[in-house]
Amino acid sequence: MPDGVPIILLTPEGRTFNQTVADELSKRQRLALICGRYEGVDERIRTQLVTDEISIGDFVISGGELAAMLIVDAVTRLLPGALGHPLGAYQDSHSAGVGGVLEGPQYTRPPVFRGEPIPPILTSGHHANLTRWRREQALLRTLARRPDLLRSAVLSAADRRFLKENGWDPPDERPGSV
Repeated sequence: MPDGVPIILLTPEGRTFNQTVADELSKRQRLALICGRYEGVDERIRTQLVTDEISIGDFVISGGELAAMLIVDAVTRLLPGALGHPLGAYQDSHSAGVGGVLEGPQYTRPPVFRGEPIPPILTSGHHANLTRWRREQALLRTLARRPDLLRSAVLSAADRRFLKENGWDPPDERPGSV
């Protein structure tokens, strides 16, 4: 391998892959991914060649090929031009553009599906209200589905106020917390 090319072993023993790691890897010119099969790879490969070890989660699969595909997809979509719009990946769940929270709900056509219309705010034309609504929806979704993300999310004072109004009990404000 050329000097400076990360040689990544896909293993359940590695650091956990997430959006931050995907962003880090997207800044590299090239990557080499080693995929073990069944019991993994020879220990000498790990100790003599591997520069990083990555896990896609706390479970075991039969080989690293699926893990490699996940990593390639997550990293590729962060490359300039991959999604067609420069801010496409920047505004996704877990990304810097949403402050590390989940993205809010998406609505497409038709305007009414099984009797449920899209929220009127989406057709209001009031961009400031729409921006605030999208942020609030992202915060509500994160609070309901992944409240753990709020510990490290980038939250404004307005975000914190909105979350508290909707039942969030921030860890740093609980009695007895440090």
